[in-house]
Amino acid sequence: MGLILNIETSTMVCSVCISRNGELIGIKESIEEKSHAKKLTIFVDELMKENGFSYSDLDAVAISKGPGSYTGLRIGVSTAKGLCYAKNIPLIAINTLQAMAIGIIRKVESKEIIIEHFEDSVLVPMIDAKRMEVYSAFFNSKGEMVRDVKAEIIDEGSYLEILKKQKVIFFGDGSEKIHGVIKHHNAEFIKKINPSAKDMIELSEQMFKIKKFEDVAYFEPFYLKDFIATVPKKNIFK
Repeated sequence: MGLILNIETSTMVCSVCISRNGELIGIKESIEEKSHAKKLTIFVDELMKENGFSYSDLDAVAISKGPGSYTGLRIGVSTAKGLCYAKNIPLIAINTLQAMAIGIIRKVESKEIIIEHFEDSVLVPMIDAKRMEVYSAFFNSKGEMVRDVKAEIIDEGSYLEILKKQKVIFFGDGSEKIHGVIKHHNAEFIKKINPSAKDMIELSEQMFKIKKFEDVAYFEPFYLKDFIATVPKKNIFK
């Protein structure tokens, strides 16, 4: 049947959906900051009950693996692993940036957004990595990765080589802070695009069909950068 629970917690968005055979069954989302710990398991439980499923009905759990927030990814992966262990079902890992690119492609196909010369454009989803740094990757209009994921510090010269050749579409919370930095006629910015569990559905279904599963015991999120614990300045002298 292919009943998959999709979990997205890589940014401040807490998003969960259920899909069956590549179709959305139900979704719950919150953009409340730091809500993952208190809302994720509640969303999962509510979705299952509201749609008449038991956890034994699940065929797999898909997790958005990052890059993104260390804390958010840990919470999402821990929840996904717990479900997979408890029900002995496979774990699927989805690249967060690729899912974001698929989301834009679907919006263009449904004409929710109109982008001229979209077929020849490069899609650059961006996740905020603090200060002027972002996590990004390049995708073509088919959702295929054409440049690997990187953590990059953005300045006026960023992406000039590709911008000289073709249109580049920037989106995600990382792109909104650099809107005024990258100024080129081939640069196009789409606002208010966040990762969503519903954008994982196509990829999780593909991986389920070809049985591309993770080792539940050893799987780790794709942090990209090492987590560095910091002490708030106000506490330094206590």
